[in-house]
Amino acid sequence: MKTTLEIMRQAKAAAFSVAAADTEKKNAALAAMADALEADADAILTANGADLAAAKGRIGDVMLDRLRLSKERIAGMAAGIRDVIALPDPVGEILDSVTRPGDLQIRKVAVPLGVVAIIYESRPNVTSDAAALCIKSGNACILRSGKEAHASAAAIVAALQKGLAAAGIDADAVQLVEDVSRQSANELMTGAGYVDLLIPRGGKGLIRACVENATVPCIETGTGICHIYVDAAADFDKALNIIDNAKTSRPSVCNAAEVCLVSESIADAFIPLLEQRLGGRVELRMDPRCLAAARNGKPAGPDDFDTEFLDYIMGVKAVPDVKAAASHIAAHGTHHSDAIVTEDAAAAAYFCAAVDSAAVYVNASTRFTDGGEFGLGCEMGISTQKLHARGPMGLRELTTYKYIVKGNGNIR
Repeated sequence: MKTTLEIMRQAKAAAFSVAAADTEKKNAALAAMADALEADADAILTANGADLAAAKGRIGDVMLDRLRLSKERIAGMAAGIRDVIALPDPVGEILDSVTRPGDLQIRKVAVPLGVVAIIYESRPNVTSDAAALCIKSGNACILRSGKEAHASAAAIVAALQKGLAAAGIDADAVQLVEDVSRQSANELMTGAGYVDLLIPRGGKGLIRACVENATVPCIETGTGICHIYVDAAADFDKALNIIDNAKTSRPSVCNAAEVCLVSESIADAFIPLLEQRLGGRVELRMDPRCLAAARNGKPAGPDDFDTEFLDYIMGVKAVPDVKAAASHIAAHGTHHSDAIVTEDAAAAAYFCAAVDSAAVYVNASTRFTDGGEFGLGCEMGISTQKLHARGPMGLRELTTYKYIVKGNGNIR
């Protein structure tokens, strides 16, 4: 078994192989990676079956669904890689230029970050998404999956490395950490000189551990306590459709809605409709005002408005108005994705200005916070911080820039 230090050293050495590749060569590598993924589908499914068997009884059904692969899901992963081929290459883009006295030419040019490390949990598709984005943006990547998905990730990486090698790029530009203990995560967090950016994708504990302990640059990605506020001027049909989609289409993802806020003035009319729409599928945990309007509601507990359930559970709370909704989100949200449903332009404008989240929606589901839905291809994660990247992280967010200055014997 290779140590994590050996893997970091090999990734650093391989980084120039991909950084030096032009767009045509990187696209050829991505095409070969997608082909290899589909060609190795049987081996990947066998590994995934072992992961599922080991995880059964230890994680819930919703999380098992995140872990489960199929021929269709592998085809979707390959399609995601091919989608990245069609995206513009950000590397080499001239972001700004100026000519100074003496004909000194200064250009600000987008360049790869170098080595990007990703620590993630039980979603095997992150393996291929992250690798594709790193290769297209000229970076090497180190993948560290959770133990529940490790066999699946290893089989996926083996296929991706075949594609890289076939295209003439160093296969060590995509690597999987073999040690799934906490020690390997700590080594990535403190891998100064090897890791240029660390991206954690997973639960609150993982993200907090990385942000608090990393000595390498780290992006805080999204724990998603996402809210939908149903305003007094909401169209009820729109609101019910949006809440249903945001909560039930895939409750285990970070852009699923966890809290529904309802204007007090419409609670008596709206709450029974919400129960009728979601009852039997979603456990609605309500504050006293909503409970009074409900037929079969369950009282909310002290932590139900501060929890990312990732399950068929939703907190429901009445608030006086849009200002109170924005205040609640500021106190209990995670700066990920929050929505207002309203036909009142002034209320929508206030909500958009006051809610400090990476994505703010008017009359649309929070489930759109996704690299593919935003036209970025697959994504590295949803950044909930403000510096370097915010929201879905695509190719551009995996680059930095340098200044290239050209003169003709200029001296200062």
